[in-house]
Amino acid sequence: MSEPAPARPLMDPAQTYRRQVPVSELTSFLTPTEKVYVIAHMGIAHVGVEGWELRIEGAVERPLRLTYAEILRRPAETVQSVLECFGNPVEPEVATRRVGNVSWRGAPLWPLLEEAGPEPRASSLWLEAPDHGSFAGTPSERYIKDVPLEIARTRPVLLAWEMNGAPLTAEHGFPVRAVVPGFFGTNSVKWVTRVYLADSRPESLFTTRLYNRRLVVDGQEHVVPVRDLDVHSVIVAPAEADVLALGARSVEGWAWSAGAVRRVDVSVDGGAAWREARLEPRREGYTWQRFALDWAPAAPGAYVLQCRATDEHGRTQPATGRNRIHAVNVTVR
Repeated sequence: MSEPAPARPLMDPAQTYRRQVPVSELTSFLTPTEKVYVIAHMGIAHVGVEGWELRIEGAVERPLRLTYAEILRRPAETVQSVLECFGNPVEPEVATRRVGNVSWRGAPLWPLLEEAGPEPRASSLWLEAPDHGSFAGTPSERYIKDVPLEIARTRPVLLAWEMNGAPLTAEHGFPVRAVVPGFFGTNSVKWVTRVYLADSRPESLFTTRLYNRRLVVDGQEHVVPVRDLDVHSVIVAPAEADVLALGARSVEGWAWSAGAVRRVDVSVDGGAAWREARLEPRREGYTWQRFALDWAPAAPGAYVLQCRATDEHGRTQPATGRNRIHAVNVTVR
């Protein structure tokens, strides 16, 4: 006799929900929860602790079922990492600045997978959640993302129940969400209820139809999933449209990538000339790095401030695309 399907959560609102935060408000190293962007493709799922469980199954020798209380009793770790939206998956080249730097606490996923015993054929980790509805005109019964199993072994992937020292809010995935450091936020599945091991990718709206890149290699087009963060930087001070007095000041912001950022250059004349900014080293984890450049405008007028980062793999922010060079327009009087 088959098991009854778990009850679907209330979706409120039951439509795409976005909360965007101006980069000028991202002034602290750890982004306050209320200033962390929210993207919920099919709305906000309201999932209660009563009756919630996490299932680990598929290509495993010993399937697991864990209640919320059991998850909380597992050894926990804290991981600080950048949470960044890839952007509108229907328009992947449109620039986006939805980002925050967050402290997460939860149970490391890999020990649970070891307990379940992955089969030799297992290569893919499916993270599933019960949020449901429609996105981009397409109905979807669940949200699902796939992550290479090796990532769960080599990175501190969490089943997180805390965000910045407090329980998750509904909009950020209460009661438990996945956190995949170094990957775009779309892979850190909110309201997660199932971890499924397989030897292939799942077919779904959010895996094989959206959140993919088309790359041409040796004349052949390849479709690859959106995973590792791009190199990126933003100016948080001064802010867009600020009116500044003549005098010395600092141009400051954050830079991040899947790996460490090695250099940030800043222009105060719309890209005509660039100077290397001071860059703080990357802290433990997968966090962003602060940069600053001293600037003393010589005369009143309109100025275009820009920043571009280069990471440890030699990738530099491009002039076009979703992670294009960030620009801020200010006036000096």
